[in-house]
Amino acid sequence: MKEKYWKYSLIIFIVGLGYILFRQAQPFLNGILGGFTLYLLLRNFTFWLQARMKPALAVWLVTVGTTIFILIPFSLFAWGLVGQISGMHFDTESIIQPAWKVVDFVKERTGFDILSEKSLAFLVSQASSIGQSVMSGVSDLVINLGVAIMLLFFMLYGGKRMEHYISTLLPFDERNKKEVLAKVELMVRSNAIGIPLLAVIQGVISFGGYLLCDAPNPALSALLTAFASIIPLVGTALVWVPITIYFLVVGNWVSAVIMLAYGGIVVSQCDNLIRFLLQKKMADVHPLITIFGVVAGLPLFGFMGVIFGPLLVSLFLLFLDMFRKEYLVDETKEPGGHGG
Repeated sequence: MKEKYWKYSLIIFIVGLGYILFRQAQPFLNGILGGFTLYLLLRNFTFWLQARMKPALAVWLVTVGTTIFILIPFSLFAWGLVGQISGMHFDTESIIQPAWKVVDFVKERTGFDILSEKSLAFLVSQASSIGQSVMSGVSDLVINLGVAIMLLFFMLYGGKRMEHYISTLLPFDERNKKEVLAKVELMVRSNAIGIPLLAVIQGVISFGGYLLCDAPNPALSALLTAFASIIPLVGTALVWVPITIYFLVVGNWVSAVIMLAYGGIVVSQCDNLIRFLLQKKMADVHPLITIFGVVAGLPLFGFMGVIFGPLLVSLFLLFLDMFRKEYLVDETKEPGGHGG
């Protein structure tokens, strides 16, 4: 009884303290998950490098190289985005006239005046809160990048010992442990590589459509489309649908029809096809697992949910299959088994 008391008391302490630590670490969750993702992507290369030079030097080289590799693309992206926005030339007349048409149309149909004092006050307050959210997001991004790089260094430094320690904690036999760890590495790798690759391909494909339709600032629109491809279900439609509406408002029916057809047929179908091919090629994962995983992962993990949401769904199905094989069925009596 005394042993059981201490055992269960210790479990309660571990779970309780773990929950408190998790709550406190939530602001840095994207950085923690980012560091874990980078570790899985770089572990094999680092171990190979450590066998050929001093282990500490290898870790330093990989960490510094990764930092530069991350910071340079981010800096170039920020510079390009600022350049695109600052270089935009707005034709005030062509914007104001369609805007007035929309205001008059809404007022005539619904009786709601968009330019009333109350509506303008609401729009100003929303613009202010959006500005604060953007500044907060930039600050969080910088902090989480720092957390990810720091965590990567220490995980690479003690990688093999850490993996062995985690392996001893898993409540599975040796075969199932290897299967779980292999599944985690495969899913994280496939999503960490496949999702950015899909975004780049979607940006290039959509850029052709925006040029074809003479959309306003096609480069910026393509950049936004690449980011929107990460969002499940709606995805790229968040960009090409408003552009189609813009063409309708300004009375450019030909461009509106072309944009609608190009976005609905080419961009959206390419998104589904490329996503399916990448997942099958890299991890042999059903597209529904990716879709449901991203939907579940975004509220839990934020941006990193696009990687770790599908991992959760895959692990759930893997554990379910382990339980079924271990406790519910006799594999030798299943159809195709070798039982007598």
